[in-house]
Amino acid sequence: MENPETGQETETFWIEEAMYKILEKTDYSDDVYMQVIEAPQVAATAQAGQFVILRIHEEGERIPLTIADFDREKGTITIVVQAVGKSTRHLQTLGKGDSLANFIGPLGLPSEVEKVGTVVCAGGGVGVAPVYPIARELKKAGNKVIGIVAARTKNLLLWEDKMSELCDELIVTTDDGSHGRKALVTEPLKELCQDGSVNLVYAIGPAIMMKFCCKTTEEFGVRTIVSLNSIMIDGTGMCGACRVDVGGETKFVCVDGPEFDGHQVDFDLLMSRQRQYLEQEKISNDLFLECRGDKKCLT
Repeated sequence: MENPETGQETETFWIEEAMYKILEKTDYSDDVYMQVIEAPQVAATAQAGQFVILRIHEEGERIPLTIADFDREKGTITIVVQAVGKSTRHLQTLGKGDSLANFIGPLGLPSEVEKVGTVVCAGGGVGVAPVYPIARELKKAGNKVIGIVAARTKNLLLWEDKMSELCDELIVTTDDGSHGRKALVTEPLKELCQDGSVNLVYAIGPAIMMKFCCKTTEEFGVRTIVSLNSIMIDGTGMCGACRVDVGGETKFVCVDGPEFDGHQVDFDLLMSRQRQYLEQEKISNDLFLECRGDKKCLT
């Protein structure tokens, strides 16, 4: 393009307004919330099992989040977040009409969906959200889907109604018995495996929950897929921060996963790496809580 003042050719840069607008926001508890993000290009190719990485502002931390739902027609991606540190708590302060600086995806490999027979989809805590689209696609493929929705207490249960609508059978458990069956997720899972009719299990939730789900199913030789939530930075396999040990080999969650054969995952190493920056995360979170309301401090 020619500069009218100098007559010389200059490069043209297209600068867009922030386009990743938050269309809906729901708080499920003090720490867990849902946001529906306007991201038509991401929604156009998103598949069950994949994830996104977002940044609140240009100097913000990169936050990897598994896709909880997507709508191609509306051009939206749904995320469900548990606020555990400064960035996720900052994200929680944003509501309808606010925008995000970056929203990258879909990343990772999609779930391998095929007709295998009877599939158990077990979600623990916020893990219910990412297991939902997987269960939906497995149902569309002609499988019998048995859902297990688990949480510590009734108030922390997520998407029981959504899972109930698509599952052939839904089992609800709470650690304290405040809703559904008083049990850990592994108890009904073991009973279903003992029946001998389960062909595949998806287990998504805290690492400790996935570990014991895998120990439960391994006894019966039932293939079990887990979605790993390791520390991640760039999401393209370049930094190596998300490396995990699967079957004695180093894998990168961002490009080789996030889903893996749970019987091959070294969960103890995964959980050890997840704890690497707990002290720094606590300091950052405490500082954020101290200065909440000060916009300069939020950055």
